[in-house]
Amino acid sequence: MSAVDKNRLVTLNLPFVEPYDWPRVLRFFAGRATRGVETVEAGAYRRAIEWPDDDGALVAGTLSVTRHPKKACLVVTLEGDVARHGKAIGKHLARMFDLLADAPAIGQHLARDPWFAPLVDAAPGLRVPGAWSGFELVVRAIVGQQVSVKAASTIIGRIVERAGTQLTDHPHADTAWRFPSPAALAAADMEKIGMPGKRVAALQGFAREVASGALPLDDSRADRDALRAALLAMPGIGPWTVEYVAMRALRDPDAWPGTDLILMQSLAARDPSMAKAAVLRARAEAWRPYRAYAALHLWNEIADQAGTARGG
Repeated sequence: MSAVDKNRLVTLNLPFVEPYDWPRVLRFFAGRATRGVETVEAGAYRRAIEWPDDDGALVAGTLSVTRHPKKACLVVTLEGDVARHGKAIGKHLARMFDLLADAPAIGQHLARDPWFAPLVDAAPGLRVPGAWSGFELVVRAIVGQQVSVKAASTIIGRIVERAGTQLTDHPHADTAWRFPSPAALAAADMEKIGMPGKRVAALQGFAREVASGALPLDDSRADRDALRAALLAMPGIGPWTVEYVAMRALRDPDAWPGTDLILMQSLAARDPSMAKAAVLRARAEAWRPYRAYAALHLWNEIADQAGTARGG
């Protein structure tokens, strides 16, 4: 990891093990980008960010992530006061972009199953895209229950406009909104937001738990199993949501959102007996400890066929 400059502009090189499928990582983020908060354009992921300063106060800035044209690394540019926290932000982004995964080992393991051999051949560097914020991801997961990826993105955009903060004099128009804080979302008027009342209640109940400090989703030191149990115990959050969050925010490589409709359809198309939960669970045991990557390969196959973001 390297850095240049010191104050308002910093560039980081974050290495990874080849292969790394940057185009598909970008496609995944682009299909789920929160309008006004984050964007994918010209081969780069970009968003406005905040980071805690030494005194605990939040400082603001913008990040941009691209792939180096020759070296096996991602190039991160930080603008604004956040630039002085480049080292810590770099570690956070390494998790978000799944840079520490051993792609060859994961691919070899999954390819033992004949279903996955052609999928690994087609996308040998596939990664599990993470999230800048676990809170944001759970919000999206709750909103995305039983609706399409596109519909979820539309509703999230409305939530940002109601409860988020528009940044003044921000240099990038497509990232000029700050995602709502847990407290702001918990208190926001969600009338006619486009979600059923029970889902709104679940969303704001979750936001209150995070705001109170009872659910430290973005603390890397927090116990992963305890967080999963706490999420599952909350009204309106089921196994799919918990496993999806475990994949992307808690960074569990073996998380398995087995009730996902796209996954179930894909697997049943290969073998109708996979429609039975017990049969599917038995087959998926062979994919451990990388079931999260198995899910991404199946979602990716559907996305390749449809030419758009599908699944998750």
